[in-house]
Amino acid sequence: MSAKASAEKSQLSLLACTLTAKTNNQQEILQIRKNAILVDGVILNGPVADSKAGEKFVEEASKIIMEEVIKKVADSSEKVCEWHPPEKLKTLLDLELKDLGETHQKLLQFCQDVIKFSVKTNHPRFFNQLYAGIDYYSLGARFITEALNPSVYTYEVSPVFLLVEEAVLKKMIEFIGWKEGDGIFNPGGSVSNMYAMNLARYKYCPDIKERGLSGMPRMVLFTSEECHYSVKKAASFLGLGTQNVYFVKCDERGKMIPEELEKQVQRARKEGSAPFFVSATAGTTVLGAFDPLDEIADICERYDLWLHVDASWGGSALLSRKHRRLLHGIHRANSVAWNPHKMLMAGIQCCALLVKDSSDLLKRCYSANASYLFQPDKFYDISYDTGDKSIQCSRRADAFKFWMTWKALGTIGLEERVNRALALARYLVDEIKKREGFQLLLEPEYANVCFWYIPPSLRNTGKGHEFWEKLHHVAPAIKERMVKKGSMMLGYQPHQGKVNFFRQVIISPQVTREDIDFLLDEIDSLGKDL
Repeated sequence: MSAKASAEKSQLSLLACTLTAKTNNQQEILQIRKNAILVDGVILNGPVADSKAGEKFVEEASKIIMEEVIKKVADSSEKVCEWHPPEKLKTLLDLELKDLGETHQKLLQFCQDVIKFSVKTNHPRFFNQLYAGIDYYSLGARFITEALNPSVYTYEVSPVFLLVEEAVLKKMIEFIGWKEGDGIFNPGGSVSNMYAMNLARYKYCPDIKERGLSGMPRMVLFTSEECHYSVKKAASFLGLGTQNVYFVKCDERGKMIPEELEKQVQRARKEGSAPFFVSATAGTTVLGAFDPLDEIADICERYDLWLHVDASWGGSALLSRKHRRLLHGIHRANSVAWNPHKMLMAGIQCCALLVKDSSDLLKRCYSANASYLFQPDKFYDISYDTGDKSIQCSRRADAFKFWMTWKALGTIGLEERVNRALALARYLVDEIKKREGFQLLLEPEYANVCFWYIPPSLRNTGKGHEFWEKLHHVAPAIKERMVKKGSMMLGYQPHQGKVNFFRQVIISPQVTREDIDFLLDEIDSLGKDL
């Protein structure tokens, strides 16, 4: 048989198969219609979703994620971002939602485009925020929870993840230094801080849960000038009022001054207010400062104030025997916010509120006893139905990704992750001191390294008003150039009267000494003509 005849036979065979499949499909449709059960004109027979098409999409999208994200994590030659201004990016992405669904290939192209134009936060040269890098075990755990789509409120619908959360909270409580306690995972450290503030207010005045704010005294809380902005937001959200947040002075390193705290407490009492809550910080956002927790705890005990420690950023130092001294005294706190998605890379979001109380204070404060979820006559131990401790109803299984990472690395592996990040920060500090044109703001005690780059045009001028005014514009100009080039991403800000400076934060284990050298070289290259 000739090649041409063979090809024709193959085509005829394929056509016959297609026609047969089409006929069978049409017969199935006719059969469904013949036996159709209609409600409001809708055929209820058989599934509506095309499972095969869905499975194929997930399989091929997963391949794209593997090739375009996961396998490129450690590749420094890749761009950190493919920058376009918003209006231009809108033209590059098909954002319109239409009446009819898109084709399989177009959906896969959307996946490609989303990855291409998104910031690669797992890139070794992404230093912009207090999170970075990728933890493969956490990522695998997230794939599982996304596929299972659990809601962590009752044991009956989320048995595994509730037990996982219990195990993780127990271990975190142990590292704080409490013999027992309680806790819950929340969508962000800001929410944990709000939980703690509301819990302290409930402890101070339990009637507020039912009677509200009417008739309440003017309640005052205290935090440092360097605190996270979520403390002020929480006071606003809870109806306490931002004017009732007393900001305590800090020293030159950004640490709360205990003597100033006591002065503020005494001032509030003289005004006839009701002081009830102190929020200390372990790892401030900009400078990475740790408040003196022991001395603050002394004051809180003296005046019967709830001590909360916002350790969202710095809490992970507790796992390091070398660096846990930064949080000395944290065991005296009433509550602690700790975000494993930061230094420990558990993936956003992974944030716990931990409470020293073990008398069910969390549940008494937040419970609403929804009868369709928390029935008292269930066939199992309902103490595992922990959802009523939360202000949420649906709640993600965030503890699972941290549990998986901890299982994979062990406590020793997590400790090494913290120690390496801080060792790289120390290397950066030493290099800054050696290089002309770089100036530290202060010696860091954590992973935040804050510094100025002074271009050649300003190096031999006096440091008067004009010098600082010009230097203020240097960091934003370099940031624009690096982002448009896609070479790296580094944060900057003005702070407490100081002009714009860079804040370098080291987290990811993918970061190498060479990446730190590149960072300084690139800043000099991008800024030497300014």
